Amino acid sequence: MEESELTEGKDIVKFKIREFKPEDLERVIWINKTCLPENYSASFFMHHHYAHPKSFLVAEVNGEIVGYIMCRIEFGLSNLRFGLAKKGHVISIAVLPQYRRRGIGESLMRKAMKAMKEYGASEFYLEVRVSNIPAINLYRKLNYQITKRIIGYYLDGEDAYVMARAAEVID
Repeated sequence: MEESELTEGKDIVKFKIREFKPEDLERVIWINKTCLPENYSASFFMHHHYAHPKSFLVAEVNGEIVGYIMCRIEFGLSNLRFGLAKKGHVISIAVLPQYRRRGIGESLMRKAMKAMKEYGASEFYLEVRVSNIPAINLYRKLNYQITKRIIGYYLDGEDAYVMARAAEVID
């Protein structure tokens, strides 16, 4: 378990990143529904937990889950070069609004990338709304680059960027 600190006003608050457990499911679903318009079934979350437990993580503050990241490993066309690749796919990441811009999302991403690399991923990718500038900036900070735009990707018709990066070095 990784423990870090974030500042909340003048106070320093510690947060922990740990692997998701089945008893976290209700809270993770609530965070997903609170933060994102794209929602998933309980069985979808549990499938990814059982398939890739090291890359399904939660962030806790004072024992309360305030964010999560869910990833999987795929084999298919590379997003970075010509040919096939074993890819780590960030399916969903969310942090409650009152805990954003404090390093939790970045910590979730970094730990998930390390886990996906342990599963053998040679690159990582994700989809992000073209209007989600804070998320795009975070992913750029983590050396992701926009590789394509998918027109009408989201149910409401908004486009998505596919952002990807190589897995060789994770700082």
